[in-house]
Amino acid sequence: MSLPCWNLEVESQAPAPRLFKAVLDWHNLAAKLLPDIIVSAAGVHGDGSVGSVRQINFTSAMPFGYVKERLDFVDFDKFECKHSLVEGGDLGKKIESASTHFKFEKSSKGGCVCKVVTTYKPLPGVDNKDEIAKGKEAVIGTIKAAETYLLANPGAYA
Repeated sequence: MSLPCWNLEVESQAPAPRLFKAVLDWHNLAAKLLPDIIVSAAGVHGDGSVGSVRQINFTSAMPFGYVKERLDFVDFDKFECKHSLVEGGDLGKKIESASTHFKFEKSSKGGCVCKVVTTYKPLPGVDNKDEIAKGKEAVIGTIKAAETYLLANPGAYA
């Protein structure tokens, strides 16, 4: 039996290589770009390679205080990566596990399309429909914040 998942595609004017790098480095950009939602973020284990863990701490705008994500996969040539939730968020409250796969593909318009697949295992008896909508909104917000930053700073993540 396969786990439930949701898909999302977000178009961006930013080039795929730069947006990919910004998402990988989100722990260094998050608090600067979304201060109303993110208090702080930092790598807490590893050097940014596969197996590294980062923590993102949220303001009271979020229903939980933090999440820790582990980088499970990265392909620098194909601009894709996968993170798994290892602590915080709804883990243990509404879900047993969750992972998100990002793939950035060049578009004919000069930017890219960010394809996102989030797979999760809900806890028994939990309806996650509201969380799915919120998750999609959060991913769109992240991508759009990074895009705005990259367009305003042409040398960043070049």
